[in-house]
Amino acid sequence: MTEHIWLRPLTETDLGLAEVLYEDPAEAGQYGFFGYFPGVLRRNWAEDRLIGSDHGNLAIVRGTRAGGAGGAGGVFVGEVGWYKEKCGPTSFCWSIGIGLLNVERGKGYGTEAQRQIAAYLFAHTQFNRIEASTESTNTAEQRSLEKAGFTREGIRRGALFRAGTWRDLVVYSVLRSEVTLPD
Repeated sequence: MTEHIWLRPLTETDLGLAEVLYEDPAEAGQYGFFGYFPGVLRRNWAEDRLIGSDHGNLAIVRGTRAGGAGGAGGVFVGEVGWYKEKCGPTSFCWSIGIGLLNVERGKGYGTEAQRQIAAYLFAHTQFNRIEASTESTNTAEQRSLEKAGFTREGIRRGALFRAGTWRDLVVYSVLRSEVTLPD
């Protein structure tokens, strides 16, 4: 049974672990490290607390909520982010991404966090589509997205440059009509 997880705004205390998710090659893992960009997360935190009208990042936490629904309790296990992406000449969608600490992977937290971020974005914005993509060899993330209700759409060939090589991405999406929103 997966322990209860929930999403909340990142706190300044979370920034150290969030940085490790992307700046430590061993922690980021084979699909999460894209080079060193020291200080970027903290600069963005100082600018808008990592939530703006066209982007955002939330902490994924497990355990008990402290201080009510908006409290900063729980144990940090990762983060999920989104940004506005152009989908057509006059249309936009959200694109999401996720990072989990090594010790927290394989427990179902990513699947549940992706379900929750989709419900959150559809409940609080007017976009009709959320996209996610992952490397074609990242079968664990592909399974997670499918369990979270995303539909595999196809391959975006040679779309991602990482570790000196161009890689194929598998593209997924979920539409507003496919997600049950909270009351």
